[in-house]
Amino acid sequence: MNHMIKAFALAATIGFVSPTLADEPFKIGFIVSNPIGEVGWDHELDRGRKEVEKHYGNKVKIQAVDSVGEGPDATRIMNKMASQGNNMIFLGSFGHMTDGIKLAKQNPKLAVIHAGGYLNEVNFATYAAKHYEGAYLAGMAAGYATKNGQLGIIAAFPLPEVVNIMNSYVLGAQSVNKNLKDVKVVWMNSWFDPAKNRASAESLVSQGADVLFSLFPGTPSAVAAAEEMGVYVTVTLSDNTKFAPTKHLAAVQVDFGSIYVAKIDEAIAGNFKGDDTFAGIKEGAVSVAGLSKDLSEEQRASIMAKQEEIRSGAFQPFSGPIVDNTGKVVVAGGTSLDVGGIKGMKFVVKGIDTTLPN
Repeated sequence: MNHMIKAFALAATIGFVSPTLADEPFKIGFIVSNPIGEVGWDHELDRGRKEVEKHYGNKVKIQAVDSVGEGPDATRIMNKMASQGNNMIFLGSFGHMTDGIKLAKQNPKLAVIHAGGYLNEVNFATYAAKHYEGAYLAGMAAGYATKNGQLGIIAAFPLPEVVNIMNSYVLGAQSVNKNLKDVKVVWMNSWFDPAKNRASAESLVSQGADVLFSLFPGTPSAVAAAEEMGVYVTVTLSDNTKFAPTKHLAAVQVDFGSIYVAKIDEAIAGNFKGDDTFAGIKEGAVSVAGLSKDLSEEQRASIMAKQEEIRSGAFQPFSGPIVDNTGKVVVAGGTSLDVGGIKGMKFVVKGIDTTLPN
């Protein structure tokens, strides 16, 4: 899967010679790394593709390939898509970035858009969702629901995007519950490992966690395990209620469709920009979903009210004062982190029991 971090986009445009829609469809290729499951990263990328099909109908022709791991196979397939006359290619994994940029440079009239990367070229754009906005809301739900104050997080990799989601989640929980214990973290060091995902959930529960956060899991294994163990669970990317009908507490739901349509519109019009899109609640790319009925009406209303504050710009999750887990002030009172600070985050907030690699 897929992500990261600082954006130094070249906000340039390229003069594509696009097919007139009346003459022939606009050809788009989609590449994702894993099988399309019922929830998770690849599922949401593919759901965005389906929204494109619904939006444009026969005005576009889509070629989609899943289960393409990072490396030579992905490079071969993206090059084949370009040689087959696709006008635009979507790359769904962070590891596709380097070869994707090479492809874009070799094919200046091809529009390439990459999920979660941090490099841009004239015809190579990037996009990411502000998952951290929804994570703050899911964290509020966790803070409300915990009975013993012990939260546990199963995290993919110690990368800045994962870290900013984790931090926002804990800040959200702390905002409604001042009696939390230090949050325990298990690093999976994998985007997709169902067995390890489940084992991590079991480990955290054995350490006392009564609310779990499955952060970029790629699989519902931890969610299903939480249901079996009788502990609440929150999750990124997709509403997982079907896998934990009684213990699903909240999900950070993403919707990539609006991002896709905006960039495809640019490419069809011949003014595709090699920039970075960072979209959140305001743009409809992120929302809190699957809120448990075990939360009180007042608690759910509080979470939804905070979502509207984020949407309007009245609230930003990374507003100071914020202290890291070494006691250092990392966001001063009266200030908020900018996009660069959020995308390049290298600290964990006070109240999280973990360290980051140097």
